[in-house]
Amino acid sequence: MTYLMSIFMGLIQGVAEFLPISSSGHLALFQAYFGMEDVEGQHMLFTVLLHFGTLISVCVVYWRDIVDMIREFFLGIAALCGRKDTGVTPPPARRLVMLIIIATLPLFVMVLLKDAIESLFANPILVSCALIATGFVLFFSDRMARGRKTAKNATVADALIVGCGQALAVIPGLSRSGTTISVGMMRGFDRAFAVRFSFLMSLPAVLGANVLEIKDALASDFPTEELPMYIVGVAVAAVVGYFAIRLVKTLSDKGKFGSFAYYCWAVGLGSLIAGVVKFTVLAG
Repeated sequence: MTYLMSIFMGLIQGVAEFLPISSSGHLALFQAYFGMEDVEGQHMLFTVLLHFGTLISVCVVYWRDIVDMIREFFLGIAALCGRKDTGVTPPPARRLVMLIIIATLPLFVMVLLKDAIESLFANPILVSCALIATGFVLFFSDRMARGRKTAKNATVADALIVGCGQALAVIPGLSRSGTTISVGMMRGFDRAFAVRFSFLMSLPAVLGANVLEIKDALASDFPTEELPMYIVGVAVAAVVGYFAIRLVKTLSDKGKFGSFAYYCWAVGLGSLIAGVVKFTVLAG
């Protein structure tokens, strides 16, 4: 590990985690075509910390929402335990907590398929097709009518369907942010709320995934002399991730979210051709 590599990995993490281009898909293609198979295994703790770096980005951008949600979470529990239903509509922040919890539920099904999903990383052709599919999802998302649903009137069914989109996006090549934002728009979410909901619902998803990996990461050999390099990479991921979120918010609000479709098509088609050629050569 070098400082240059830590900066590069932080840059890639910050950009690909939030822009709708699939960070997992890019990682899988780098592994397949550029001999980077050992990077994640040799620096597992660094990989986990990079994800925490991008979590910091979300917390910085949406800190007010997060503070409100934490407060309303405990107020909601107190209301359930201490008072009867008064028929009063809960505040938007409390409804948002409920919607995010519901949207996270489909991920528990994917935990059971963890080994099968991880095996998909070794199939660059499938990853390439998934990237191309992501391109189509993004392309059509900008062509849908603007919705008006927010935390005030989004339904349980809306949250569950968006959550299913997030669960499906664990397949490498399918963008988590691109899929969830697009599915939210399909369900009639206001564009700004679709982006906000997507990034806020990533908090329990990414945090939960990293908690599952942190034990193995800490148990692996950890060269303490590389800690400053790890910190630099995490800082880069956090800063770049902050601006990536801002960019996605701006483009989505202007109806240009589908601009990323052309990038996904180019990378997906290029890697698909490379994969077919590689398979043909090996088969021959």
